[in-house]
Amino acid sequence: MIVKGYKPVLICFFLLVQTALSQTPAQPLPQRPRIGVTLSGGGAKGLAHIGILKAIDSAGLNVDYITGTSMGSIIGSLYAIGYTADSIEKITRTIDWDLLLSNQSSLRSIFMEEKDEYSKYVIELPWQNNNFRLPSGLLQGQELWLKFSELYFPVHQQKDFSRFSIPFRCIATDVGTGEAVVMKEGEIISAIRSSMAIPSVFTAVDFNGRRMVDGGVVRNFPVRDVKEMGADIVIGSNVATGLLPSEKVRNALQILLQIAFFREAEDAKTEVPQCDIYIPLKMERYNMGSFGDGNAILNLGIEEGRRLYPRFKQLADSLNAIYGPAPLKKDRLPLVNTAVISSYEVHGVERTSSEFFVHTMNLELNRTYTAHKLSNMVRQAYGTRYYSRIIYSLVPQPDGTCKIVFEVTENPFTFAKLGIHYNRFTGIGIIGNITARNFFITNSRSLVTVNIGESFRIRGEHLQYLGRLKNFALVGETQFDRFEVNTYDQYKQDGLYKQTYARIGEKFQFSPTRNFSIGAGHRFEWVHYTPKISKGVEFKGSNNFNTLFGFISHNSLDRAVFPKNGVKIYGEAGRVFDQHPNVTFLSNGVPVDQDSDTSRVSTYPYLRTTLDVESYITVGRRTTFLLNGQGGINFDYQRNIMNEFAIGGLTKLYRNQITFAGLQEGTLYTPSVAMLQGGIRVNAFASSYFTARANVLFTNFISTSQFFTNPSFLSGYSLTYSYNFALGPLEISTMYSDQTNKLQWYINLGIPF
Repeated sequence: MIVKGYKPVLICFFLLVQTALSQTPAQPLPQRPRIGVTLSGGGAKGLAHIGILKAIDSAGLNVDYITGTSMGSIIGSLYAIGYTADSIEKITRTIDWDLLLSNQSSLRSIFMEEKDEYSKYVIELPWQNNNFRLPSGLLQGQELWLKFSELYFPVHQQKDFSRFSIPFRCIATDVGTGEAVVMKEGEIISAIRSSMAIPSVFTAVDFNGRRMVDGGVVRNFPVRDVKEMGADIVIGSNVATGLLPSEKVRNALQILLQIAFFREAEDAKTEVPQCDIYIPLKMERYNMGSFGDGNAILNLGIEEGRRLYPRFKQLADSLNAIYGPAPLKKDRLPLVNTAVISSYEVHGVERTSSEFFVHTMNLELNRTYTAHKLSNMVRQAYGTRYYSRIIYSLVPQPDGTCKIVFEVTENPFTFAKLGIHYNRFTGIGIIGNITARNFFITNSRSLVTVNIGESFRIRGEHLQYLGRLKNFALVGETQFDRFEVNTYDQYKQDGLYKQTYARIGEKFQFSPTRNFSIGAGHRFEWVHYTPKISKGVEFKGSNNFNTLFGFISHNSLDRAVFPKNGVKIYGEAGRVFDQHPNVTFLSNGVPVDQDSDTSRVSTYPYLRTTLDVESYITVGRRTTFLLNGQGGINFDYQRNIMNEFAIGGLTKLYRNQITFAGLQEGTLYTPSVAMLQGGIRVNAFASSYFTARANVLFTNFISTSQFFTNPSFLSGYSLTYSYNFALGPLEISTMYSDQTNKLQWYINLGIPF
């Protein structure tokens, strides 16, 4: 680390002042030198600035001006409006960076009917101007805007940055002229978001009539600006590593960033010499996207701050000795927690309307709102899936109330979506989806999903909301599956059959909240089995039946993939009516006498219940407890066929499946089952997880199969390594069951159909 000492002229000035004071004590004191702080951009590396600010606070050194670019503008502005360095540290350590730095919102904000489809596909192509458009790859950062709205709420009425508790300026780049733009008034959130809009990563931002991108493109270390504000002594913290050596520029994004920051590299040569205390934080092992290592970067900055503390303390003591004590300013953050909304404006709506948008938020005028309440209301509107971005600003009115101004970006009504999935059971498959809103009828969503590969599946659904509140909905759906399923004898694979399944149904549901639904429905099911490798006694043919059912559903998970908190429940109870089997029994491939007891099947109705519960509990920053319970009972299921529960697998893939760590899919079939599972998942490092599970399973406790022989108890375990990347989660597992006494491998890529 290189730290420049005070400039010789400044030191001489201090000595002369001290001499003059000792000789002429009645002479008035000269003006106390002003302290300026400049924080550079650098993405995740900029979190290290917090450690420098903590050292400045600890030394009792009052900062008079502050400037920053990109991440430096975020940290600097929070400090400027009144947050202490300690409070900024607490904020950053608790932030969910994966959520903030994505185009997703929390799953909890999504309508109950939309949760199963949300964040499920690798690519989503909007239909615009009679074509499907390729994704831009740019982040709009809906949750980032909302987080900023909450953090900067105490100064929502202040549009002049020089009137913050510490005067502040930040830098962005005008994409039209390539000029550095010094932002010192307007909406602070838009200014900060402009300053950090890294080209090719974040979308550009419109600010005060200009389109802006990251200020780091031209001035990543704005020392000259803090001096222009009036700083006499400048402390500069720089986390930028400059341009990469040519041999390390290996991909298209690195090339774009390298070109984008050519001018900034030259500008830095004139900015650094203007610092009185220059702090170059060396972090070669990290890059601007290393938010997964945020705590380590923070700790590095804190260590640097501790080493610098004696210098800051010496400066503070020297100034106090010459100019008199200047206690550290405390309680600088305005105590503004609420705002009264008296009017609104909505910009950007075309396919929907201002009235519809406001209605989805339940916004009421002349009411008092907190930042948290406004964020949740925005999430409500976002959760309808009609909008891809919603930001707001509060405009003070003469009577002390505020007008809220929304800037809205609407989603196209139609999307094509693509994904990939691999599993030993289903094989490799490409998943395609078309989702259209208001295609047939207003206030509706229609979709078709198809899996093309080693297994074929297709599903269609039409969801019709009833009324504007979206609490009531009618759902019609149909599905067709074709799998090849292994059969097992004493846990050893001994055969193979092809299962074909078709379903058509409808249901009515009521969703009083975004996390809960209740309803009733009907479905018709048709199942056909065809042995391909025959062994032992089995059957060939089909069965069909109707079911009337009621259900409850709850989903408070925070995310669709690797959730950290929340509970997901689906419970169903219903009556299966008369069945219509058309079955031939086979023994080693030869038909069995149809009049024998072996081939006798029941067609009588029976009651049926199922329950699936998932729970996730965060117990540390990187650790999550997993609890799962699954079960099902076919009551009075005597010699009925083709509606048993299939035991095995780690991923839910097909009808009637009960997952079990230790067995492959379809290892056992039973009419009554209960599975209990506990586990722990550790986020070992960025995007990588290790999950350990243990489970027990009980069968034959209500109904007993007349066609399958099952143990009454099983136990099993699994250990999974997961990596979440562009194609979806990759999971590699090894699992063991006490009943099989052997290890088995299990691989799953992507999110299944």
